[in-house]
Amino acid sequence: MVRRNNRRTNGWRRDQVTARVKAAYDTCHLCGRPVDKSLPAGLPGSPEVDELVPVSRGGSATDFSNCCLAHRWCNRIRSNHTVDWARERIRQLQRTGRSEDIRATSLPLETSGDW
Repeated sequence: MVRRNNRRTNGWRRDQVTARVKAAYDTCHLCGRPVDKSLPAGLPGSPEVDELVPVSRGGSATDFSNCCLAHRWCNRIRSNHTVDWARERIRQLQRTGRSEDIRATSLPLETSGDW
């Protein structure tokens, strides 16, 4: 079975919506902080387009009214949960000072010697 990425089914349209969202918004809709649009993709603070109704729950990835700007970190926390759930979770993490940016798999691998 081939799994398709619904966000890329109409890649040209998704690119247009992404550019429009990045031009229209300056703050993350989940945490309310400014988003640095100059950061390259893949960094925790880099800009991403988040769907209000996730694609996995039937939302459109190409409808501008369903898309908002978010930090990669905030968008990853949200996953396919509700916006309210994600906002509360982000507030909890900010209050406790815990960050989910660094995982064991993202650290450099050090071995005991030459193989």
